[in-house]
Amino acid sequence: MIPLMIFQQLIASSTHLVAKSATTVVHPTMVVLMRGIFSALFFASWMVFQRSTLRPIDREDWPRIILLGLLNIPINQLLFIWGVQYGSAPNAALAYALSPAFVVILLAVSLRSVPSRRRLIGIATAIIGTVIVVVDKGADVSARFMLGNVMVLCASMAWATYTVLGRRLAMKYGGFHVTALTMLVGLLLYVPMYAIIPVPVDVAPLTTQVAGISPLATWFQLAYLGIITSGLGFGLWYMALARLDAARLSVFNNLQPILTTLLAWAILGQRPTAVFVVGGVIALAGVWVTQRSE
Repeated sequence: MIPLMIFQQLIASSTHLVAKSATTVVHPTMVVLMRGIFSALFFASWMVFQRSTLRPIDREDWPRIILLGLLNIPINQLLFIWGVQYGSAPNAALAYALSPAFVVILLAVSLRSVPSRRRLIGIATAIIGTVIVVVDKGADVSARFMLGNVMVLCASMAWATYTVLGRRLAMKYGGFHVTALTMLVGLLLYVPMYAIIPVPVDVAPLTTQVAGISPLATWFQLAYLGIITSGLGFGLWYMALARLDAARLSVFNNLQPILTTLLAWAILGQRPTAVFVVGGVIALAGVWVTQRSE
């Protein structure tokens, strides 16, 4: 399970960077729409091929699936993509590093289930290590990023809720199946919202070069966000959720800034600092303690 989650976090780590690049030429509301369309096509194709093995959804479970769809695209993805435009990738990583804390709070409030002391220590340690890493990478909580920070923080809360509320369904129907349904429902809920949001619709980046970015590159980024991060990444998250409890799973989010920095080192030759190494070791220790706790 750990190798699978490291792969999933590698995918998630790229979301902040690709989203930041895409929103430089395409308005965030359209990025979310195109991302949703690509992910819907991905999951619809998967459901067609798997239709003989998929369990029918019980009527009483549809309200929760609709709620998860609302949390998924109209709330989480819209706030995240729009917030990244007003903030920065390190700030977004910092917000999602706090998602394990939100999960613990939700479990305590809704299910009256508090993780063990050892697991709480592990989660807290992982968050501290991740904060050190993202601050070293340039996270900025100053007033000029306030709007973006609030938006991605709300997106992180929505993601934590999506994780907590989705576990029972993921265990019952399978993680990929539930993700597919929440993506399709989420897109259906987002389309009318997109139509009434008072922002200009500019399709020029999809057909012509804008700000030095070719339309082919823009389409690639949108497809990547939809198929890879929303499709494969979200699907793997819910697959893991069917086997791990929400608190234990959510702490893997703290690996994202570490993996992003290591990728930049491997691909771009950007050497990590001593502060990053310290923060990374602390975060990894926290993840290890969390996974080893009962």
